[in-house]
Amino acid sequence: MCLAIPGKITAISAQLDDAFRMGSVSFGGIKKEVNLSMVPDAQVGDYVLVHVGVAISVVDEAEAMKTFEYIQKLGELEELGGSN
Repeated sequence: MCLAIPGKITAISAQLDDAFRMGSVSFGGIKKEVNLSMVPDAQVGDYVLVHVGVAISVVDEAEAMKTFEYIQKLGELEELGGSN
């Protein structure tokens, strides 16, 4: 099963044109570069659901925190580690 993981956008790091953007997303302190092309209205401080390196939707903070808590309880956060 594949999951989308909630994270908070901490920076918009690259924007090649109106369609393609990359940003830094924090997953409980683990930061990853994420493709933001599918969430064109997302801004720094917004929470997004990320699936295989692509933000697929914007979610509210309460929902993101609840989902993130479940992921931590399952012990799946370690899989996000690795290389940044």
